[in-house]
Amino acid sequence: MMDLIGKNVIDLTLTLSDKMKGVSITEARSLAKDGWNASTLELYSHVGTHMDAPLHFEVTQQSIDEISVARFISEAWVVNLSHIAPSAMITVSDMSPIANKIKKGQSLILQTDWSKRVDTKSYRDELPRISKELALWMGKKGIGLLGVEPPSVADVNNLKEVTEIHTILMQNDIIIVEGLTNLDSINKEQVTLIALPLKVLRGDGAPARVLALE
Repeated sequence: MMDLIGKNVIDLTLTLSDKMKGVSITEARSLAKDGWNASTLELYSHVGTHMDAPLHFEVTQQSIDEISVARFISEAWVVNLSHIAPSAMITVSDMSPIANKIKKGQSLILQTDWSKRVDTKSYRDELPRISKELALWMGKKGIGLLGVEPPSVADVNNLKEVTEIHTILMQNDIIIVEGLTNLDSINKEQVTLIALPLKVLRGDGAPARVLALE
């Protein structure tokens, strides 16, 4: 059993609201009329903080509900890339702080502070991206999970790039978590990461609650 005594728990999850593209929240019941409050939620499968399944690009037919839950808890290394410029490629050289420390099966979290742009056009259209070189490096390292702040690991306006990077990562069995936030609240280089997606039958991805324990 995980010992949480003395641990600092940091929420890395964006708050879903009906102001976000891909989110609809409507009243289904009200206390005044029905005796209780309830809402109907309609969610795009890759909205906010979310996890991709290989089915997203049909790299394999594995859906979000078929990913082993044992992989949702891992030891993760945090790399501070808060200096990164808009639209920049994140490369292998950027991994130098942890390149000789990270072990097979561990997770990698890239702090770009990009979530501070979540309400701007830049958030989607100028995001820092994973280079092909870095995606291949992660595969060779045996990274178990990659967590990023932008809504994608690659340029969403470039279908060739976004397909290639997702495919490389998924072919190497790397779980992808996108849309993280609050990474600047992490004080340690290594944390325990908990990333729990909604269990959606044959889901190509799903919103997730993500926590860091330090």
